Amino acid sequence: MAYLNPAAGAARKGKQAAAVADAGAATSVVAAGATPTKAEYDALRADYLALRTKVNALLAALRASGQMAS
Repeated sequence: MAYLNPAAGAARKGKQAAAVADAGAATSVVAAGATPTKAEYDALRADYLALRTKVNALLAALRASGQMAS
């Protein structure tokens, strides 16, 4: 990783963020008709919420490691 300020040396070297598991496979499918069914909508919403949780975990890991401001 390149330093943002080479004159500062190791003081500018970033810390590694905590590991976050990969996002799971999508469970939603393409809508069969012009209007999605409730089940299709619910599956898509569940995928969105799982991905949202994963993104928030990544942001928290970056903040905890000091790589991103709070």
